[in-house]
Amino acid sequence: MNRKRPRFTPVIFYAIAGTFGVYLTFAAVQGEYGLFRRIQIDADAAQLRDERDRLAADLVVLENNTRRLSDQYLDLDLLDQQARDVLGYVRGDEIVLR
Repeated sequence: MNRKRPRFTPVIFYAIAGTFGVYLTFAAVQGEYGLFRRIQIDADAAQLRDERDRLAADLVVLENNTRRLSDQYLDLDLLDQQARDVLGYVRGDEIVLR
């Protein structure tokens, strides 16, 4: 009665290797440096580039207005518009409707 006992060593080895493979796959997809995180970082970067471009356009407009209101170059129309917007000035011959 010499029976061979089943060997569990290969089963244990493949179970550990399979578990490790599943862990690495999960980490590659959803981990801190995974695929989903990379997609999120790319989307955030695109959004920040759009905001940077919008702010650069706003800066150009502000620089133009600043130059037009400087001592070297005074735009009277812009000065009148700013006085009306900021201070609420109205000429005596104008009618204000609210």
